[in-house]
Amino acid sequence: MKKRTLVLILLGLIISLTAFFVVRSIDTDVLEQVSIPQSKEKSTIDQEADIKEHHPEEKENQEERMTEQFKDFITDAVQSTIDFFRNKDIRFLAIGDSLTQGIGDETDQGGYVGILDRTIHASEQRMEVTFDNFGKRGNRTDQLLARLDEQDIQQSMIEADIILITIGANDIMEVFKQNFTNLTIEPFQEERHHFEQRLHQIFTKIRDTNKHAHIYLLGIYNPFAQYFQEIEELEIIVNEWNRTSSMITNQFNHATFIPIKDLFENTNVNLFADDNFHPNRQGYERMAERVLDYLTATEE
Repeated sequence: MKKRTLVLILLGLIISLTAFFVVRSIDTDVLEQVSIPQSKEKSTIDQEADIKEHHPEEKENQEERMTEQFKDFITDAVQSTIDFFRNKDIRFLAIGDSLTQGIGDETDQGGYVGILDRTIHASEQRMEVTFDNFGKRGNRTDQLLARLDEQDIQQSMIEADIILITIGANDIMEVFKQNFTNLTIEPFQEERHHFEQRLHQIFTKIRDTNKHAHIYLLGIYNPFAQYFQEIEELEIIVNEWNRTSSMITNQFNHATFIPIKDLFENTNVNLFADDNFHPNRQGYERMAERVLDYLTATEE
């Protein structure tokens, strides 16, 4: 596809996504200083508080529905994973971007990491499995690399048996934001080399801190595929970045790359949140089940 056509199709989308990510990347401390009485978050909290105080039976019904939905997710494959974790003391560290934080999960249950936590603990058998979640919305590889020096993350890395990482999507989005007035594939190829170097540094720092933990790096999906399937460049970009992620992962012992791109392709089910970028609950369930499959296969 010609450069001009690619620019015209993506320009409007990139402008809107740029505004979205600029707002979303504002520091949490700054947001806490702003009073927005009519915000959606405030409205939701007020509604939940009103339900709890004045309609306790409705609150119980909601919790029952959530429990039933969660039970439906426990398939035979997931149950085998629960069996695998029985009577084992394991510490998980989840680090990375908004996918680790669980942004887009309309149930506010923590995305794929929260699903893993609840699934593993669904067994009545004794187990000591703990999760530390340091996902941060908007994180790129350079930011995650710097955060690995934070004391709480350092301590969690030292103690972790399994480390889960989602990173890379915001690196791609940064290229979009910096080049949307002259969008070509070349800046993505150039930035991918920097991404490769930083990702290698991330793995090195983790391995220097913890020699035994198994590291799992989740891949990147293409959120634009649902709207622009005909734009081959988008597929090329995501595929190349996933190959780079897999290549770096394979350079380290006790490290596994988990592809997730295919989970969001060729499906009639809506797997995206209202922002059309992050996964919704169903999208995160697919991610969690894929991770569980890899955990079982690797650790056996």
